[in-house]
Amino acid sequence: MIPAESATEGETITAVEVPVARLHGAPLLELPHDLYIPPQALAIFLEAFEGPLDLLLYLIRKQNLDILDIPIADVTRQYMAYVELMQELHLELAAEYLVMAALLAEIKSRMLLPRPPTASEEEADPRAELVRRLQQYEQFRQAALDLDNLPRAGRELFHGAVPVTDRQHHYPLPTVSLNELLQALAGVMRRSEMFASHQIAREPLSVRERMTQLLEQVRPDRFTEFTALFRLEEGRRGLVVTFMAVLELIKQSLLELVQAEPFAPIHVRARLSGADTLSAAATAV
Repeated sequence: MIPAESATEGETITAVEVPVARLHGAPLLELPHDLYIPPQALAIFLEAFEGPLDLLLYLIRKQNLDILDIPIADVTRQYMAYVELMQELHLELAAEYLVMAALLAEIKSRMLLPRPPTASEEEADPRAELVRRLQQYEQFRQAALDLDNLPRAGRELFHGAVPVTDRQHHYPLPTVSLNELLQALAGVMRRSEMFASHQIAREPLSVRERMTQLLEQVRPDRFTEFTALFRLEEGRRGLVVTFMAVLELIKQSLLELVQAEPFAPIHVRARLSGADTLSAAATAV
C-alpha cells in the first residue's frame, strides 16, 4: 500500500495499491506464497538420444525387456509419449523419429492381423527386422563405447621426446690486469691503516727475502687468496715490499694469478712444485 499525494485541505486522503508485477498484462498485487511456474517456462529434457534406434534400445533396457520378444504395444506407447513431449517443447523433430513411429504402428497393426499358416516363423513375426536392426545397432554402439574407453595416449595424444645431448661448457677465466692489482693493493692498504702504530725500531725488509717467503707460502696444488699474502701489522712499507715481491715472481713465471670472474677475489698459485720452486727462487736471487 503506497499513499497517494497529499490532497488540499478538506479533501480525504486515499491510498492507491500499486501492483508489484504484471503477469500476461494483468497486475499482480501480492507476491505468490509458493513457487510460481508460468505455462511457457523453459523446460529442460535431460535424456538425449542419437536416433530412433537409440531411443528404442533405451526403452527396452530401462524395463529389462527381452530384445528378442519386444512388447510392441508398450514400447510404441512410450515411444509416442517421447515424440509428443518433443512436440510440446517445440523442438525440431527429425524425420527419422517419425519414420520409426510409423514403423512401430505398422508392426503393431501387423501383429493384430491373423498370421497365414504357410508363412515361416521369421516371416510371421513382423518384429524380426526391427530386432535385427536393434541388435546390430547395439553391437556398433558397444564397440564405440569400448573404443572411447581406450587410453587417449597413443591414439589421440602423442608424447613428444627430444634427446638432450650432454654438452660441456668451457668458461675461460678472465685475465687479471694491472689496474685490478692496484685496486686490490689499495684495498689492502686501506685496511692496513687501521693497524698503524708508532714503531721505535724497524727491521729492514728485503724483496728477495720476501720472494722466498712467498714461494714457501703458496702451493701449486691449491689457490691462495691474494690479500692473504700481506701482513697488515708490517704497515705500508711491508705491504709495498710484498707487492713488489709478487710482481717479481709473476715476471719470472713463478706465480700465477687467477680470477673466477670480473671483480671477484684474486687468487695466487705457484707454477712449479716445492723443490722446483725453491731452486728457481735460489737461481733468481
